[in-house]
Amino acid sequence: MLRMNIGKLALGALAGGLLMATAACGGGGNNAATTAPSGSESATEAAKPALKVGLAFDVGGRGDKSFNDSAYAGLERAKSELSVEIKELSPQGDGSNRGELLRQLAGAGFNPIIGVGFAYAPDVQKVAAEYPDVQFAIVDSISNGPNVTGLTFAEHEGSYLAGVAAALKSKSGHIGFVGGVESDLIRKFEAGYKAGAEATKPGIKIDTKYLTPEGDFTGFKAPDKGKTAGAKMYEEGADIVYAAAGDSGLGVFQAAVAAGAGKWAIGVDSDQAQTVKDPALTKIIMTSMIKRVDNGVFEFVKSVQGGAKGGQTVAYDLKLDGVGLATTGDHISDVQAKVDEAKEKIIGGEIKVPDKP
Repeated sequence: MLRMNIGKLALGALAGGLLMATAACGGGGNNAATTAPSGSESATEAAKPALKVGLAFDVGGRGDKSFNDSAYAGLERAKSELSVEIKELSPQGDGSNRGELLRQLAGAGFNPIIGVGFAYAPDVQKVAAEYPDVQFAIVDSISNGPNVTGLTFAEHEGSYLAGVAAALKSKSGHIGFVGGVESDLIRKFEAGYKAGAEATKPGIKIDTKYLTPEGDFTGFKAPDKGKTAGAKMYEEGADIVYAAAGDSGLGVFQAAVAAGAGKWAIGVDSDQAQTVKDPALTKIIMTSMIKRVDNGVFEFVKSVQGGAKGGQTVAYDLKLDGVGLATTGDHISDVQAKVDEAKEKIIGGEIKVPDKP
């Protein structure tokens, strides 16, 4: 099971980054409560319309067993625990209709609306200006409007821990990194991973491959390209490959299985040893760099339900357990103490993790 203290990601953490509405209804506070007719408050609550939450996925959509599915898990939790109505939409393969999806949700009365992925930034900014009374959130980007909340994550910190684990577990002294799209965001994963591995085992060899250049988001939905990139690394001696590539990571897992005994892969965003259902793939996933997009989505919805407004950016880092490593399969238990030591040094400021390679 995943050994992460997700309780620290409670609303209190989010409130530090959001403007919470704390004013009570007029009428004298407790005195109003004592003089009101019995059951009037519950009746008022019952009369409130249910919150309608819209979510627009990144390229790859629901079912990627990674980034998008993590966001959807947060949406599903909001539906279950907060009794909100939900609707999700997926973009075209090239992502060209992102703005249309946001407008479709806003026009249908959904509020708040969440765009999953930094590529939504320009569209969220435009559509949020068109619908100033609607609250928006964007995952992996800072706030870009008074009614927009940015939900960001310290991917480089979590990836540093993945690099520590990879360096300690590698028998060949040769590991790899496969990024879906060469972008500032995915470079954060690469930077942290390399820094952790090199600090742990100086001189370790690290191969790097991006599946598509910046702006071409098909790299997040190309398992065939992921398999080709992973296979080449395994053939050339890497025994552990970290895939920060969305749905394309499945191809890296397949390459690890095909490469035979002693080859491992590291998943990303979700605990992929639990989300990938193929037992052959699950058993070669050494760990996954968890990015708690699910908690970010849930806490945002909860805050809006409580009256919060946008214009803020919330940063989920190691200190808030917004990122970390999965332990499903118990494959890294023998190096867990070293990983935990690195985590504490990052939280304490002794280790400064670079966010650029």
